[in-house]
Amino acid sequence: MFTRRNFLKTTAAGGAIIATSGLAAPAVAKDVAIKLGYVSPQTGPLAAFGEADKFVVDAFLETTKKLGLNYEVVVKDSQSNPNRAAEVAKELIVTDEINLMLVSSTPETTNPVSTTCEGEQMPCISTVAPWQPWFIGQQGNPGDPASWKPFDYSYHFFWGLEDIIAVFTGMWGQIETNKKIGGLFPNDGDGNAWGDKVVGFPPVLEKLGYSLTDTGRYQNLTDDFSAQINAFKQAGTDILTGVMIPPDLTTFWNQAKQQGLKPKIASIGKALLFPQTVEALGNAGHNLSTEVWWTPSHPFKSSLTGDTAATVADAFTKATGRPWTQPIGFAHALFELAVDVMKRTEDASDGKAVAKAIGETKLDTIVGPVAWGSDKLPPFAQKNVAKTPLVGGQWRLKSGGGYELVIVENSLAPNVPLGGKLEALA
Repeated sequence: MFTRRNFLKTTAAGGAIIATSGLAAPAVAKDVAIKLGYVSPQTGPLAAFGEADKFVVDAFLETTKKLGLNYEVVVKDSQSNPNRAAEVAKELIVTDEINLMLVSSTPETTNPVSTTCEGEQMPCISTVAPWQPWFIGQQGNPGDPASWKPFDYSYHFFWGLEDIIAVFTGMWGQIETNKKIGGLFPNDGDGNAWGDKVVGFPPVLEKLGYSLTDTGRYQNLTDDFSAQINAFKQAGTDILTGVMIPPDLTTFWNQAKQQGLKPKIASIGKALLFPQTVEALGNAGHNLSTEVWWTPSHPFKSSLTGDTAATVADAFTKATGRPWTQPIGFAHALFELAVDVMKRTEDASDGKAVAKAIGETKLDTIVGPVAWGSDKLPPFAQKNVAKTPLVGGQWRLKSGGGYELVIVENSLAPNVPLGGKLEALA
């Protein structure tokens, strides 16, 4: 494959020939900015993930300027579309000539960008997708573990399915139920991974004595969940779980209420991360539960500014008038990692050197310690995956209006303080 990297190497060699022939080759200016590319879904059904992007990028550029660091950030919107994500990744590499790719939010964004970077020999750091759909989803044969290979340029930090299963079942164990679960798994990267009978929820739930009703993969932006609701009612499910995009959770939960589905617990990934999703449900969002990756009460600080999680969350609310949102922390951490990596790389245009520096990272960030090569992961994923902490939370109506997210399960991260215990749905 003749990639941009090959082209740059060829032209560099050509410059050396010109120099030896007595003609002056252009020197690399030391004051040239390090150029970062950043891809995330800022519009479309996944737009809630990108809500904090402008705030984070603006703050990063202001901070690096104060620190005397010369950075440029080129931001691209994936429009919540995998094909668009791959397209803008190629633009950033070939046209914008970035030095490092940063990408965030769901396998539909992280995977096409990471795959494009791997093919183009562009170093890439990604986040906000469970590591299994990110790593396994990019393999040539996801169904054959023996064929899985590590990546040379793509690195990822986040939690895994094993963590969210532990968090969800930890919450469910706080309330007496019949252990009958209804599963809502869409036909996308997350849904296929969560519902997978080998690496997903089904085998673990079975071992723990839960009975799962899985009605199959539905298409995102479905407008009628009657079939799923009827199946869950017939099975007598006390618990609902799944991984839904925000518009689908709103549709499903409103229809579930109308059709008389009354579970004791509803723990839904992805959609319930965001305050605006719960607010859209009115009072019906009370006591819905979800995974929690980052909050103002997380006991971590920025390696760039020294700011606490609470300080960054408050700054976001002050700047936007909106409640804090979980992706703020991970978007911030992406840029922390970029600066740390570049500080340890002599030549920002040397993709191999930058990738090597990523793999050698050991950094305390605003989302916790990030280090690749941990033995807490399966051997095949250790090179490319770094794990971050995960806890469980429940949305509660506040007396003055609006919602707050209360941490109710922290067995995997006891340093994140609890705010209460899980309460049953009304």
